[in-house]
Amino acid sequence: MGSESYTEPTLIAATALECNALRRAVPGARIVRTGVALAGLAENLGGVVVSCGLAGGLRTDLPTGTVLIPRHVRRPDGEMVACDTELVEAFAASARRLGIEPLFDPLLTADTIVNGVARARWALQGYAGVDMETGRVNAARIAAVRVVLDTPQRELSGDWRVPLLAMLKPRNWPQALWLSREAPRAALLVARVVAGAQGICERVRITRQW
Repeated sequence: MGSESYTEPTLIAATALECNALRRAVPGARIVRTGVALAGLAENLGGVVVSCGLAGGLRTDLPTGTVLIPRHVRRPDGEMVACDTELVEAFAASARRLGIEPLFDPLLTADTIVNGVARARWALQGYAGVDMETGRVNAARIAAVRVVLDTPQRELSGDWRVPLLAMLKPRNWPQALWLSREAPRAALLVARVVAGAQGICERVRITRQW
């Protein structure tokens, strides 16, 4: 089978933590650090893109560590975008190999960290998680692998949209300690799910080095 028949996506993530986890798990893949809300994006991502990283959980029954592989994503302008079925199924199979049943409910892409009443309102509309990147991607085929970090029971300050500034405020230091423990675990889980999709179905190749 020629390489033109393979799916070789660009993997995107907002932060160095998420990108480094992907690089260790999937050496040889094309990985692009985009910055929060794609603010640092300076290159074309190609036609097949997988958004990887952490997410805010919107529902009270979704703990930190829940794996989200949405079938649909809501853009900031309200448009609903369908995720690529082939990629969704490959990542879901990978998660199951790890003993995890992923959640396929819609993902919301927002402009800010969603907390409080807004979090509950989106949950009532059927959304499982929220990020700031996936719905901003313009590609023919997209998918997302996200792991819940913050939850309704443990919300993050909106200051964390700019982490360096958040760290300057003492009120955020307890959250920083929690994040230093939980965020690397969540990023590692994302990377394991992405890496495990390599070759699950014949047409999905996360990298040619397989």
